[in-house]
Amino acid sequence: MAEAAQQVLDRWSGGVCPFEAGWRKVMMWAFIITDGLLFAGFLSGYGYARLMSARWPDQAAVFDLRLIALMTFLLISSSATMASAVSAARDEGARRSVTLRWVFLTILGGLSFLGLQAYEWTHVIEAGARLQRNPWGDPLFASYFFLLTGFHGTHVLVGVIVLAILAIRWTKRLAMREGVELAGLYWHFVDLVWVFIFTLFYLV
Repeated sequence: MAEAAQQVLDRWSGGVCPFEAGWRKVMMWAFIITDGLLFAGFLSGYGYARLMSARWPDQAAVFDLRLIALMTFLLISSSATMASAVSAARDEGARRSVTLRWVFLTILGGLSFLGLQAYEWTHVIEAGARLQRNPWGDPLFASYFFLLTGFHGTHVLVGVIVLAILAIRWTKRLAMREGVELAGLYWHFVDLVWVFIFTLFYLV
């Protein structure tokens, strides 16, 4: 028992990475937790506004849910390709081109998602929605639509840029396995957040 306790203490003593996680991974997890709390705050505010609203719009009448489902499918699929990229990067026997191919497929999924989201925004804006008003009822509906999807879309765009930089560095052998893993952590987080937005904003 005392030996096990000493091993736990040694992990957190100076000069040792906590639980074999480098400082980059620890910082990424810190970012994911704090950013997740921010998204949770936005979704909680949205839930409160919806409960207090006397006439919240019907999502099916505003959005093409088939398009939203396609966007969700693309993002979840890109999460699978990102997981494959991480797995290939960890496999010392795999060629670097295998990892690069999966990263490119993930970028393609992210860009496709952003393209469909831009199309959706164009449709909603052309219908008359603005930050302060919308033609379907409670003006907060449009405010939260632009806030939630815009903030998440920004995260996807940042992720695509990070993956593009990673692909370039990987081609030049400047990026190591850890870089792919960190990009994977961020991308999976972005995908998970979208699942909550898709469920709570578009479906419920």
